[in-house]
Amino acid sequence: MNQAAARAIKNKGIIKCRGISFDYPGIFKRKVLPMKIFESLNLKHPIIQGGMAVRVSTAPLAGAVAAAGGVGIIAATGMSVGELRKEIREARKIALNGIIGVNVMYAVRDFAELVKASLQEKVDLVISGAGFSRDIFGWGKEAGIPIFTIVSTARLAKIAEKYGASAVVAEGTEAGGHLGTERPTKEILPEIKGTVKIPVIAAGGITDKEDIKEMMGLGADGVQMATRFVLSKECTVAESFKIHYLNAAKNDVVIINSPVGLPGRAIRNVFSEALSRGESPDITCNDCLKTCSKEYCILEALENSRLGNLDRGPVFSGQNVYKIKEILPVKSIFESLTRAFCTYA
Repeated sequence: MNQAAARAIKNKGIIKCRGISFDYPGIFKRKVLPMKIFESLNLKHPIIQGGMAVRVSTAPLAGAVAAAGGVGIIAATGMSVGELRKEIREARKIALNGIIGVNVMYAVRDFAELVKASLQEKVDLVISGAGFSRDIFGWGKEAGIPIFTIVSTARLAKIAEKYGASAVVAEGTEAGGHLGTERPTKEILPEIKGTVKIPVIAAGGITDKEDIKEMMGLGADGVQMATRFVLSKECTVAESFKIHYLNAAKNDVVIINSPVGLPGRAIRNVFSEALSRGESPDITCNDCLKTCSKEYCILEALENSRLGNLDRGPVFSGQNVYKIKEILPVKSIFESLTRAFCTYA
């Protein structure tokens, strides 16, 4: 038994992280996620790796995050059902019995098929965003798998709780990709936390342990981080994609228009500059979304950038990407997020 565990037992399972008390991870279930949901799982850290489509967060990344003690998320949007099933199974092999989940955008036409395939594969949780589905909660209940919903308002959080969400992800405007609000996380988080009784996960612009400390201090039960994990060795995007992240300055992060009908946060590139001039990209619409402006195919464009064709697609990222200056293995990222973060009572 390690010293942290021994101290946790001596103090009835409570540790203090810079003045904030939590149940000791691994032995006593953290307060971040309710015991009845994760009673059979070994959640070590209150960190969810955000789902990043298209094919940015796949099995190698999600599996490594789960193995490191976080929640690894595969982004299903843009995948076929068969591809998603394969990714889930591959992630399981890497995860060392860690927690694997799937994120699916409600906006895509094959939303139901992707969610149901995830449930059939017995993932540990499903996260849904970019729209709101009432049906998903029934599917999750039938399968015995928790459903998390990404929200940006207390009103939507309350609706999600009413329909059966196990937790909500409170995502502010600092997040990368499609955005549901112009308000920062630190404003919406306390409102949402004060409205619902289910766990609230903070998301948007969280890149380091100081950000985690701030969110926990505001009442978050955990955090979701996406951008930081793009700059991991396990993330399978093209090297040029990662270099674009590393080279980003604060003023390089811009808002673009997406055919989804929501604004998107991305790093400035040839593609974003063309959009800002009102130029329509020469990318054929594949009718993959339920509602689409048909200005261009966002899924095809995201696939282009993921493969390194940065002039042919947006490079989605969080607002604080400029703070990240190195590519590290997932294990090292977790060490940097948790080292010197907790002092034991």
